[in-house]
Amino acid sequence: MALLPRLRQLMRRPSSASKVGARRPTTASRRGDTLHEDALRSMLSDDPNNERAFLALAEIVRRRAAESVAEEDPLTAPNVEHERQHAADLAVWSLGEELAGNPRAWYPLIEVARLSVRDDHEGTIRRLTTAAERDPSGQALVQGIALLCEAGQPVEALNLGVGHWRPREHVPEVARELVRAAIAAERPLEAKQHLASLDLYPDQRAIAGLKDELTIEIAQAQQAIPGT
Repeated sequence: MALLPRLRQLMRRPSSASKVGARRPTTASRRGDTLHEDALRSMLSDDPNNERAFLALAEIVRRRAAESVAEEDPLTAPNVEHERQHAADLAVWSLGEELAGNPRAWYPLIEVARLSVRDDHEGTIRRLTTAAERDPSGQALVQGIALLCEAGQPVEALNLGVGHWRPREHVPEVARELVRAAIAAERPLEAKQHLASLDLYPDQRAIAGLKDELTIEIAQAQQAIPGT
């Protein structure tokens, strides 16, 4: 079962039926996890975009959710690992949605978008758009464009980037991802336009190497496309 339908199925259950991602009563064997989880949640309360804290907390809820899937019926044993993976993904989804409630949070939206990119195109674009709008640095845009390209959606990546990139203010890595998205979409002329937009970046000395790198990538892409 795909992740999104599975999530909807869980959400339609009575609230007491699903314990995915929920903290269990503290036991001696899990005391370390409980203390670690509290510390991570505190860190994410201060900075909801702390990537290392999010990934560490996600690992805890993933493990807990996977362990909650028991091998009760021998006939269903072959599906246990699949169910554990779903449970783990749903736990991270729930965590990401919880943290995304903070109006400063953009990284949790990226992680939920990563889980939804195969099953929920509109929801993925909406999450990545919100993340880009919340982040003045452009880091969310870098990750959003890269995520869509990795999912084989370079045109969608270009649309996201063109609609939100501010070359004067954002980190220059946005240009790298946009150029690569344009190359993946076989649009070398558009790649050149994104490269030219880097001329607006205030510190030209700092990005000289990046511009040289992207110039070479565009030239190589043009050579690989017949008729260009």
